Amino acid sequence: MKLIKQEKISLKNHSEFNEKWVQQVIADDPTVLGLGDLILKDIERRQPHAGRLDLLLYDSETNQRYEVEIQLGSTDESHIIRTIEYWDIERKRYPQYEHIAVIIAEDITARFLNVISLFNGFIPLIALQMNAYVYEDNISLLFTKVLDQVYLGTEEEEDDDKQVADRSLWERKASPEMLKIADDIMNTLKNIDKKIEPKYNKYYIGISQNGITNNFLTLHPKRQRINIKLYINKSEEIEKLFDEENIEYQQNLRCYRLNITAIEYESYKNTFKDILKRVYDENQ
Repeated sequence: MKLIKQEKISLKNHSEFNEKWVQQVIADDPTVLGLGDLILKDIERRQPHAGRLDLLLYDSETNQRYEVEIQLGSTDESHIIRTIEYWDIERKRYPQYEHIAVIIAEDITARFLNVISLFNGFIPLIALQMNAYVYEDNISLLFTKVLDQVYLGTEEEEDDDKQVADRSLWERKASPEMLKIADDIMNTLKNIDKKIEPKYNKYYIGISQNGITNNFLTLHPKRQRINIKLYINKSEEIEKLFDEENIEYQQNLRCYRLNITAIEYESYKNTFKDILKRVYDENQ
């Protein structure tokens, strides 16, 4: 292997690679930020009585939305205020999601890092320092997390960490209505294959088939919604069923992700049985 020396450049002073370019790079592949398997929800999102949010990203597994603001050069007061303002607008408009503010800049100075850290714990905030490097005709971006989200813990959460992952854990974490949907989905699968049983884990409900884990589907019931992952290759037939029933979904690699309410589930329950059968067949 050959050691390659890359040249660090300033995007702020570059004539070609500007903020719009960085925005599009992240929009094309949000995973470059290192924040998980995120999905692009919106770009240049207009804010009521304000400006435009650079990027809105979404994690369907955790039901989290990330309000992302990009700034070339050093971060400053207006960048911090703008990021927090847009985060606050989005969380008030869509309270069913958990919202996290993300600041991206080429240089996050110690002074502003101290200011930002004062909010953390009360405002979920992540700061990413962005560095650009060139080598011959290639350019790369490196995002380094210099401030992570801080969670204010409770005694109840400490107790929850010690709990055994079984059905009783989910009865405490999820609403009875959402757990009923999880049970209904499992019963549908058991009618297809009597060897299928739910497998309760700490972060999701998976599938045991003939005593062996086979998570071709996972469930994460919450209070008002249930997150469902369907592990199946991209399928025009399934997407046609989704579209016919107006089922919102995200598709990534071998997974379709749904985040639905009880009313939505009841409205297309019969169609969903057909979808479950297709997912089951592909994973046998």
